Amino acid sequence: MVAKGPGDAPVVLEMQGITKRFPGVLANDHVDFDVRSGEVHTLFGENGAGKSTLMSILYGLHRADEGVTLLDGEPVTIGSPAEAIRLGIGMIHQHFMLVPTLTVAENVSLGLASTRGPLKDTRRVSQRIEELSSAYGIRVNPAAAVWQLSVGERQRVEIIKALYREARLLILDEPTAVLTPGEVDDLFRVLAQMRSDGRSMVFISHKLREVLALSDRITVLRAGRNVGTVLPAEVSEERLAELMVGRHIGAERPSPQGPSPAGEALLRVRDLVVRGDRGADTVTGVSLDVRAGEIVGIAGVSGNGQRELAEAIACLRSPSRGTIRVGGVDLAGRNAAGARRAGLGFVPEERMRDGVIGDFSVSENLMLVDAAKAAFSRWGFLRGRSIRSYCAERVSTFDVRTPGLETPTRNLSGGNIQKLILARELSGNPKVLLVAQPTRGIDVAATRYIHERLREQARKGIAVLVVSEDLDEVINLADRILVMYEGRIIGEAGARTTTREALGLMLAGVAAAPAGAAAGSSAG
Repeated sequence: MVAKGPGDAPVVLEMQGITKRFPGVLANDHVDFDVRSGEVHTLFGENGAGKSTLMSILYGLHRADEGVTLLDGEPVTIGSPAEAIRLGIGMIHQHFMLVPTLTVAENVSLGLASTRGPLKDTRRVSQRIEELSSAYGIRVNPAAAVWQLSVGERQRVEIIKALYREARLLILDEPTAVLTPGEVDDLFRVLAQMRSDGRSMVFISHKLREVLALSDRITVLRAGRNVGTVLPAEVSEERLAELMVGRHIGAERPSPQGPSPAGEALLRVRDLVVRGDRGADTVTGVSLDVRAGEIVGIAGVSGNGQRELAEAIACLRSPSRGTIRVGGVDLAGRNAAGARRAGLGFVPEERMRDGVIGDFSVSENLMLVDAAKAAFSRWGFLRGRSIRSYCAERVSTFDVRTPGLETPTRNLSGGNIQKLILARELSGNPKVLLVAQPTRGIDVAATRYIHERLREQARKGIAVLVVSEDLDEVINLADRILVMYEGRIIGEAGARTTTREALGLMLAGVAAAPAGAAAGSSAG
């Protein structure tokens, strides 16, 4: 399946037959990919499909085993990011490559020769930043320290860095993952201006709606191979998802419409204050309830206290003040094991750091919290047959795709690791299920599977609290949405009665729900 690019624009980049092997993995299998002048060409695919590897080869982070790269029809060998930048290729990473203690101007000029020899040329750099800011509508203060900037502002600095270096081909890796809807709109306006100036872009994203809205062409990678290039106007979300995973997965069914269930409040948080890693309070007086049979979503841009709130509820971080009760049990002074005994299931934000032990097998990770149960041990010895039977049932029930129960968990895809953690946490029959960033970095098929399992738990009467920076996810899943900004819940909305625009304003901290509809009302 092949689609032509926009108009008759010349091809600026060709990657022909790119092959890259790692031990035991064929990451790119004779991939062909090209980008035209003034085009946004999206690279789309599951985790592990080879997108990042292909772009790392283009940016000089990896060397291809086979294949050639041509810029303007001429073969090039790109051995380092410095060489890529010299050739006019820039890359904006999902995790920004900025020095927080330096100013915007200092970050932009970092690594570049100064016209004043050993002295800084900050005035000249600042003047050029202001020129670029005016030309592209990018609001940024050259004298501001990066640590003082919001996430959206830091991304603008990355774009300014690329423009300052006169990049004509820009790689954007999941650029909207940490932005509010308003900041996404601002980013798309900047990219449209860059496109109209003849700059070319490679856009990497998991978000179907954004991919279809922004792209001129979409190339799908699956298992390291190019399986097709399509035009957005000629493909639906369902068809694009099918191309990505190689099978029909259907459209996602959002949570049913109607009022939230009026069951018992199984999770009660009151006046919670939590200190962050830098010593300052990052959660400041949060109160909320989650009732049996409902899904409550906590929405917010990264860094507004959601992580600390989740860790406090899971007893991984001690609050400075306030109470947390699960099913009537006060969690004060308890550790994570005590919270689980009280009826809390927890799927953490960092699945590889906090959710599993990568070197342990699938079965060992499934048994991390249950090995001492009588069904699995007797007189201090593990009952191997019972454990194997139980783990096989969990793997089958939760569709964990693994070569075997003894496979090291680190070898699984992100989506399968997430399903494994969910299978383990639900084995304890929790009253409350807390899920932080449930589908971050996983593909469409696994996302839809996990969403349906969360809905299924709510239908069984479990109180589900979802913390997510993905606004579409929260809208799709939640019965109620609480918005966090600077450590507080500043607004509450019904997922079926609010708009993306209203939520976007709350995420930016510039609007809140009417008085009485914020944290206090959610506390019941």
